[in-house]
Amino acid sequence: MVMGSLKQEAEVVVIGGGPGGYTAAIRAADLGKEVVLIEERDRMGGVCLTEGCIPSKTLINAVAIALDARKAQDMGVLFDGIRLDENQLRKWTQTVVSELSSGISSLLKGRGVEKIKGRARFDSDRSVIIEGGEVSGVEFKQCIIATGSRINEIPAAYNLPVWSSAEALKIPSIPEKLVVVGGGYIGLEMGLVYAGLGSKVSMVEFFPRLLTCADPDLVDVVVKSCEKRFKEILTDSRVTGMVKTENGFSVTIDHNNKKRILDADRVLVAVGRKPNTGDLGLENTKVVVNDKGVIETDDKCRTAQENIFAVGDVTKGPMLAHKAAREAKVAAEAIAGEPSAFDNRVVPAVIFTDPEIAWVGLTELAAKDRGRKVKVGKFPLKALGKARAINRTEGFVKVLSDPDSKLVLGMSIVGHKASELIAEGALAIEMGATLEDLLVTIHPHPTLSEAVMEAAEAAMGSSVHIARKRG
Repeated sequence: MVMGSLKQEAEVVVIGGGPGGYTAAIRAADLGKEVVLIEERDRMGGVCLTEGCIPSKTLINAVAIALDARKAQDMGVLFDGIRLDENQLRKWTQTVVSELSSGISSLLKGRGVEKIKGRARFDSDRSVIIEGGEVSGVEFKQCIIATGSRINEIPAAYNLPVWSSAEALKIPSIPEKLVVVGGGYIGLEMGLVYAGLGSKVSMVEFFPRLLTCADPDLVDVVVKSCEKRFKEILTDSRVTGMVKTENGFSVTIDHNNKKRILDADRVLVAVGRKPNTGDLGLENTKVVVNDKGVIETDDKCRTAQENIFAVGDVTKGPMLAHKAAREAKVAAEAIAGEPSAFDNRVVPAVIFTDPEIAWVGLTELAAKDRGRKVKVGKFPLKALGKARAINRTEGFVKVLSDPDSKLVLGMSIVGHKASELIAEGALAIEMGATLEDLLVTIHPHPTLSEAVMEAAEAAMGSSVHIARKRG
């Protein structure tokens, strides 16, 4: 790549235009800093907006609407026929992405943030060189690294035209037979999208169960739903080979110590992500990177190089856009001399399957691993009026608390709109709320949010909507 011939100076340089990067740039500008943002993509928004969170949720929503419409026959709402137009779906998804990306660019412009397109690398602890940009580099006083993450690969897929999640989101085609390698949240979300579009999906997962990050009782509800929509789910399975055939792919797997061959029109590999910290020139700084490619930071998001900060997927913790955005504000505020720190107690996690899974704080899995005793309150959505009314009764809300103080330690939800409901759990833990705080807070009726109150009541043994015998 040819570099520009100009070099400039800036107070703050932000590398990366994703949720962490653009948020940091805007916040720093609002605090009076002169900011330059360097992004190698054509659009602002990073992986989350251009090939992750937003396009995937757009597709998931479209498939969910079609599914709900078909289920509405139980309520007496009849249709002559429902189909998904893949061309219009592509167009709608790109419209959503384009409008949001343009909105971010407008916000940056309004704050006076200068954008430079190109790939940045450190050549010292005070400057970066830029490949493919109109300027050759930028000298800075402070820098925020927000370069995000990239997709993992598997050896069996090397040099073969398999789909990554980014490619699958573009809906290049709707294969009759699709093999999804990886039973994590990306694989499940995309598998359900393509099953909704008409593909026969075979899921291959290395571990004994899907979604190993979540409590098994939550996952069981989702697996039950997936079993109705997927052709098959193969756990305890490892891909040992893959070849391109005349009509598609032949995937060899070791399933329960037995060889099996799956034929597919397409293969989607979704086996996680890793930090984008390689080839950044960090060796020219004092920034410390561990053996997993994660940058070590303190509670102000500052690295071992005092004037360089890092946020988002390149740092420890979950690779989530909302965590990156919170860290971005902390870093910008620390640079501006504000009394700020990433001292959040919890980061909520959401998996946008159908039904959705969400949790925040302590899970039963984690409590067991730590040998910590907890009080568990659980309320099934099938006992909730609103869930019955909208015909979405699968799932439950679970609240974990300290047995003595009754302090809320965690909340887990599987069910319709779990992604929206989990925020109450995050707020409860951040505020140091108790079970009593949850159960005496009046929740509007009829709503799904009542299940949070009911779960707290269940933990206290005072739920009126859970059947039990007197005495």
